[in-house]
Amino acid sequence: MSHSVYIPPKVWVQKDTGGKWAKINRPVSGATHEAELPVGEHPFQLYSLATPNGQKVGILFEELLAAGESGAEYDAWLIDISEGAQFSSGFVEVNPNSKIPALFDRSGDTPVRVFESGHILLYLAEKFGRFLPQSHPERAEARNWLFWLQGAAPLLGGGFGHFYTYAPEKFEYPIDRYAMEVKRQLHLLDTQLAKNRFVAGNEYSIADIAIWPWYGNLVLGKVYDAAEFLDVKIYTNALRWAEEISQRPGVQRGRVINRVTGEEWEQVPERHSAEDIDKVLALKP
Repeated sequence: MSHSVYIPPKVWVQKDTGGKWAKINRPVSGATHEAELPVGEHPFQLYSLATPNGQKVGILFEELLAAGESGAEYDAWLIDISEGAQFSSGFVEVNPNSKIPALFDRSGDTPVRVFESGHILLYLAEKFGRFLPQSHPERAEARNWLFWLQGAAPLLGGGFGHFYTYAPEKFEYPIDRYAMEVKRQLHLLDTQLAKNRFVAGNEYSIADIAIWPWYGNLVLGKVYDAAEFLDVKIYTNALRWAEEISQRPGVQRGRVINRVTGEEWEQVPERHSAEDIDKVLALKP
């Protein structure tokens, strides 16, 4: 296959390279504009968007509430990353890295900022003593897979997902490279799930909550429209796991929070009470 060869400049400068996310590419950190973040009445303030990374925290909050943790009540505020809302001064205050999701824990005397999705899951699991095994070996295994996800998902999202779905042109090399890596990751998960009901063992944990929005949605055909291309039907154990997780009420509720795409019954741009989710899910046919 012949195509023009890209020759990098001697010094890279910011430019519009095309594609959905090109306009938010920037070479410096920090705020681009002044804007305060809204604050609701609940102990936790979540600022997010229902990307796979964003879904993780909403799912955990809903699982905590379903488990009877009334102290896990939260407000969820929409951060539209396509419009650069993550570069507001208020958001940069809670996450200087300008990535969703971000959390303020206002349950104590001093507000605590928590950023990076994996850390937010770990922070909440430890705070409430839920969805993280108590015994040392099982706890370490859950952490193993939580941190695996944090390293693996960028290869699926920023790698395969970007070049297969969002890049202005499709090129063989990056798509083939990242597709092969994603299939290797799926094989790894499938092998692990052949021996265990859940990813880290027989106990549902934050490892499952972290991994499902990415790889569960992928094998269920809900991410990147790539299920057939990746031949996901061969990963029978991953499919079994993904379907089981998808039936959990906490997952069904959490995945729609801060969502602004999909069917009407899937969209809860902001969440301030359980009723905000109830009335939207009631529209499901």
